[in-house]
Amino acid sequence: MPTAYFSPPECRRHDMGPGHPECPERLAAIDDWLIASGVAPTLQHEDASPVDLKAVERAHTHGYVAEIGALLRQCEESGTRAAVDPDTSANAHTWQAALHAAGAAVQATDLVIDRRADNAFCAVRPPGHHATRDQSMGFCFFNNVAIAARHALDVRGLERVAIVDFDVHHGNGTEDIIAGDDRVLMVGLFQHPLYPYSGAVPKGTNMVNVPIPPYTRGAEVREIVEAMWLPALERFKPQMLFVSAGFDAHRDDELGQLGLVEADYEWLTLKIKAVAERHAQGRIVSVLEGGYHLPALARSVGVHLRVLADL
Repeated sequence: MPTAYFSPPECRRHDMGPGHPECPERLAAIDDWLIASGVAPTLQHEDASPVDLKAVERAHTHGYVAEIGALLRQCEESGTRAAVDPDTSANAHTWQAALHAAGAAVQATDLVIDRRADNAFCAVRPPGHHATRDQSMGFCFFNNVAIAARHALDVRGLERVAIVDFDVHHGNGTEDIIAGDDRVLMVGLFQHPLYPYSGAVPKGTNMVNVPIPPYTRGAEVREIVEAMWLPALERFKPQMLFVSAGFDAHRDDELGQLGLVEADYEWLTLKIKAVAERHAQGRIVSVLEGGYHLPALARSVGVHLRVLADL
C-alpha cells in the first residue's frame, strides 16, 4: 500500500501577515519539490474534512475550544484579523485551516489503522505542537498530533501510542496534554534554551525530553537518539507512532541554531520506521510542524516522504 498524503487547500489560506515565517508558501514549496522530484505520483493523495470538535476536546478543554472557536469564527464572518499572542494571529480563513489540519491528522489515523495506507504524512498548517490544553501559542491553535493520538486511543481502541517530536522547539503543548497519560510515550529533542523555554524538566514519567545546546550537529543527534529515544521506544512497544515533524532544526533555518541536514532527517525517519515495523505493524502518521527556510523544508520533507514511501 502507498503512503497517504494530505494537503488540504484550506490550510493554504490561513495567513498571519507579510513577512511571517509560518506562511502559505511553506506548503507550496513542499508540493513543488514533490512534483519536481517525481515523488508526488507515488503518493496516495487524500482529501481532508473538517475535524469533529468532539475529537478536538479529547486533547483540549471544552472551554478553550469554545473560546478559540468563537474568535476564529468571528474573523471568518467579519473578514478581520485577530491576534492571540505576539507571534500568532488569525485571518478569515484560519478557522477552516485549523479544522482541516486536525481533520487530516484524524483521517490519516483512521486510514492507517484500517490498513488503507501503510503510513501517512499531513502537510498541514497551522502547526499544532505548542497548543496546550487551554491555550493557543507559537503559531498553533489545535494540537493536531495530540488530537490524532487521543483518537487512536479513545476511539480506535489502541492501548499504547508513541509521539516523536524532532522540531527545533520543544513541543510544550503536546507535553501539557499527554503528560501522565501512561498510554502515550513522548520522545523529543529540541534546542535549549529556545522558545518556548520549557522541557528541560519533564512533566511526566512518560516523557523523554532531550534538551540540546545550540550548534549541535547531526552526529550528536544520532547518538542521542540511539542512547535515549530508541531504548525507551523498544521498552514501550507502541502500537502506532505519531510524528511531530518539524524541520526547523535544519542548519539553514534561521528560527533555530541546530545543524541537521537532509541526511539526518532521512536517518531519523528510518529509525522511526524500524520501530513501527517491529511493534506497530508499520503504522505511522507524521504531521508537519515547523520548518521555515523554504528550500530546506521542501528537501527535508522530501527525504522524510521517500523513506515513508520506500522510494
